[in-house]
Amino acid sequence: MEKQNKWIDQILQNRVASHSLFWLVLLFVTSLLGSFNGSFKFALINNTALLPSQMMAAYLLSYYQVPELLLKRQYLKFSLSFIGCAFVFMIIARLMVIYIAEPFFRTDFEQESFLEILLEPFYLLFVYFPAVYLFPFIMLIIKTLKERFEERHQLEILQKEKATTELNFLKAQIHPHFLFNTLNNLYSLTLDKSDQAPEVVEKLSDMLDYMLYQCSDPTVAIHKEVSLLENYITLETIRYGDLLDLVFNKNIENAEVEIAPLILLSIVENAFKHGASGNLKNPTIHIDLKVTNEHLYFKVFNTKPTRPKVVLKKGMGSANVKRQLDLIYPEKHSLIVEDKLDSYSLVLEIDL
Repeated sequence: MEKQNKWIDQILQNRVASHSLFWLVLLFVTSLLGSFNGSFKFALINNTALLPSQMMAAYLLSYYQVPELLLKRQYLKFSLSFIGCAFVFMIIARLMVIYIAEPFFRTDFEQESFLEILLEPFYLLFVYFPAVYLFPFIMLIIKTLKERFEERHQLEILQKEKATTELNFLKAQIHPHFLFNTLNNLYSLTLDKSDQAPEVVEKLSDMLDYMLYQCSDPTVAIHKEVSLLENYITLETIRYGDLLDLVFNKNIENAEVEIAPLILLSIVENAFKHGASGNLKNPTIHIDLKVTNEHLYFKVFNTKPTRPKVVLKKGMGSANVKRQLDLIYPEKHSLIVEDKLDSYSLVLEIDL
């Protein structure tokens, strides 16, 4: 079956082979239908005699008259071209039938002259126009549908490529942003000559290994993201010590359920940046993560200074997360943000 499908694909991709198959199939089908009122042999010879005029009309109509004249709104040129060529093709078809097809079955008849054929325009119109132009119209319809399908398919590919490029750019923004913040933490510890500096380096190394080499896939297991969050929270806890009221609750039904990487980290990082680092005496960050039946519930709450001593730059985290969610989970997520004077909370739900 696989070899047969491969053979069919090769024929369809080869233009000469696919067009030849098209004409052979139509010739066989019309001859088979014509055999109900006579012999199959007669119908086959008669239809074969019509084939040259049908093919000329089909390719002229599909590849010149319609795309170059009709679709470019050159209606007068199209009308004159179509009428003139149709008349010529009908005459050719009539000549082929009289001088090639009919002699196989009739010997006691007087063949019409070229002038006599010209003097019977209504006979040509009512008998030979449908005989000649049935195939060209079928070919034009198939060609138009094929082009529309290819255009739509190409547009979908371009849209996916654009979305993938944009998503990779958003992910790339996370790495230097996170690294900058964490190195600032490490710098503070080294200035204080803290014994916790080696632990920070180890945690940071593990996190960068994950972020740089394990996040290339579209999704990762949720337990890996949880480990990343725990490492990050550990780094921040080392920095703030007992000053920080930190709670991380997690309830995960299936640790192997897949999620897009680094989204949750961006939210938590934003909470620390605009909450704990805002010079509060007792900053609070509460994180709740729940995954049941492949439905994720993620809530992050943090206090923030009403009058910060330093002006914090507007973080890229929030806008970045929103855009990633729109690209990865369109119509499969909800994001509710409550920004108050002294606190900030975010609730994210995703149908994984």
